[in-house]
Amino acid sequence: MKWTELQIQTSNEAVDAVSNILIESGSQGVAIEDRQDFLNTPDDGFGEIWALDEADFSKEGVIIKAYFSDTLFLPELVPSIQQRIKALESFGLTIAPNRLKIEEVTEENWATAWKKYYRPLQVTRFLTVVPSWEDYEVQHADERVIRLDPGLAFGTGTHPTTILSLQALETYIRGNETILDVGTGSGVLSIASKALGAKHVHAYDLDDVAVKAAVENIDLNDYAKDVVVKANDLLKGVTIEADIVVANILAEIIVPLIPEAYEALKPGGLFLTSGIIEDKKELILSDQKKQGFTIIQVQQMKDWCSIVAQKPLAEDE
Repeated sequence: MKWTELQIQTSNEAVDAVSNILIESGSQGVAIEDRQDFLNTPDDGFGEIWALDEADFSKEGVIIKAYFSDTLFLPELVPSIQQRIKALESFGLTIAPNRLKIEEVTEENWATAWKKYYRPLQVTRFLTVVPSWEDYEVQHADERVIRLDPGLAFGTGTHPTTILSLQALETYIRGNETILDVGTGSGVLSIASKALGAKHVHAYDLDDVAVKAAVENIDLNDYAKDVVVKANDLLKGVTIEADIVVANILAEIIVPLIPEAYEALKPGGLFLTSGIIEDKKELILSDQKKQGFTIIQVQQMKDWCSIVAQKPLAEDE
């Protein structure tokens, strides 16, 4: 079988949205070349993380490589893909340089093309993300290993927004919590929640492809197999009372989630949000405060921010 590689060069803030468009358009896998990820994630002493050198990365934006089988007629798909990417500007996302390139690749090259971008990565003090095909031995007694198949690239632990989310979970999970993971993607935050001691975890995503990817990744981690994964629009119709709501999604989607998260949380519960580009930080902080949340912590990694907010205890409202 022949494969076609479609490359989109776009901005860092549009990576998740563009990747999702490519997956929904029929791509069988996505690889992301982000120079900032390379610069921000040095070798941690537990083995080689990157199989690439800095020279392999573009200095302008991020390159997303999507792989389509020859059963799809790509010339018919490209105009729709370009139109959907262009529409992201209406959500306030910068898509420049927005360049497109198409190349043919062999099946053998496709099968291994994206694997060179992923190595075991210690993302927090206790959490290490390990690709499903890698042999890996635990380095210390407190280390928790999260196994992922990043073939669909719905969040692999290397992006700053995911790292910020994992750091927040590690900081605030005490054990036995009920957690709602909104926009679960690869399921990495749900898996991490179970690894850190959460009792009940419910994962939601509007995208059926993401739901499938999350289920497959959860099955790679025995301790997380009781995570419940469902297709859902944010928290609409969800009546579960949660200790923590976590969402690593775009700021524009966090805005309508804020009242839903407030309603879902127990008094004193925490709302952990990431995926917030720096320019949108004040918008999210303002909306959370208006809703009644108390801001506990704001963290930043390069251009990306995460916010930990708390629903007041009943007597404080």
